[in-house]
Amino acid sequence: MAGKTAGRAIISGGSIGGLFSAVALLREGWDVHVYERTEVELAGRGAGIVTHKTLIDALTHVGASVEDLGVEVAERVAFDKAGGRVAAIPFPQIVTSWDRIHQLLRALIPEGHHHLGTHITGYTDHGDRVVAHTADGQDIEGDILIGADGFRSAIRGQMLPDVQPIYSDYVVWRALAHEADLSGPVQGDVFPAFGFFAPTGTQIIGYPIAGPNNDLRPGKRRYNFVWYSPVPKEKLNDMLRDETGHTHAISIPPPLVRTDVLRQMEVEARAMLPGPFVEILEQSERPFFTPIYDHHSPVMAQGRVALAGDAACVARPHVGMGVTKAACDGLALARHLSVSGIDAGLAGYSAERVPASLAAHERARMLGTYIFDDSVANADGRSNPRLDEIMRTTAINIA
Repeated sequence: MAGKTAGRAIISGGSIGGLFSAVALLREGWDVHVYERTEVELAGRGAGIVTHKTLIDALTHVGASVEDLGVEVAERVAFDKAGGRVAAIPFPQIVTSWDRIHQLLRALIPEGHHHLGTHITGYTDHGDRVVAHTADGQDIEGDILIGADGFRSAIRGQMLPDVQPIYSDYVVWRALAHEADLSGPVQGDVFPAFGFFAPTGTQIIGYPIAGPNNDLRPGKRRYNFVWYSPVPKEKLNDMLRDETGHTHAISIPPPLVRTDVLRQMEVEARAMLPGPFVEILEQSERPFFTPIYDHHSPVMAQGRVALAGDAACVARPHVGMGVTKAACDGLALARHLSVSGIDAGLAGYSAERVPASLAAHERARMLGTYIFDDSVANADGRSNPRLDEIMRTTAINIA
């Protein structure tokens, strides 16, 4: 514990980025309080997470258990439109779920230090302290404020108002299918591997993850389906309109996606995707989509305020670095504050993490462009000139 740096830290956002920062600072003797705007504990709808050694090391460092972390996959396999194997490479990796990582970190936050239903909307930096302002009129004072409130961060909006998420012209459809609901051939040929389908203009990745309550038993697991699909801005605006006629900004809550949008997606899937992936989609729980945006903050600390996780930088999901990047942010923040004190520590944190997050940001954008590379006829996914690179560089650690 570093007594000279220990103080009171306010963290806006109780997602994984906020929790990693919290547990890292707690280990350095800080009085940490996490404020999450939702009234109930967060859940990630079982969304899949690809782990990296850096993430596993970070979990171990903060005292989280890495036993039964997820499903071990041994290889990466690319499929063609007919459902046949195009390529395969050995690539051992553990894939887990958002819920599992959140559960592990949440258990490390002491009672009374995690506050639900409190939305921090802004702050006043007094130089030697900072006051966070909430939507219900509270003023919460601390030595530092960490904005870990996601890619629509209110903290970043005040600190860096010119940094806005930029739409990429495609969305990601996500779905989860229970292993037991899939046919024998799909269970045997597709389910066990980290799978790809990479024709020109669209892309699928998919892999097995634990079942509900981190059930890792064969037959009880789920398949995480991820489909990148081009959507022009005008079509996106329509997809963001719910059944009441309200158009949501940026993204739409999954339960509010209109039925006709889902039906149109299913029609496109049957026309474009290999049969095994169509089956997975048809057997899945209700799919949902997320528009893909990216942004990068030129600084990650200013005064007594720091940014972490998606609030600081969103890298498109191709790199699979969202959780790992947030973990690295939290550990770097705690380390710099412990070694250098608050002012120099925040400056050192920003100097370290800005270029690291930029590398992930740029790599993700590059991988995104590969989806739309039409230099070679590749309608069936067999002739992608970058297939080996895509298979070897998607969801790997570059932090």
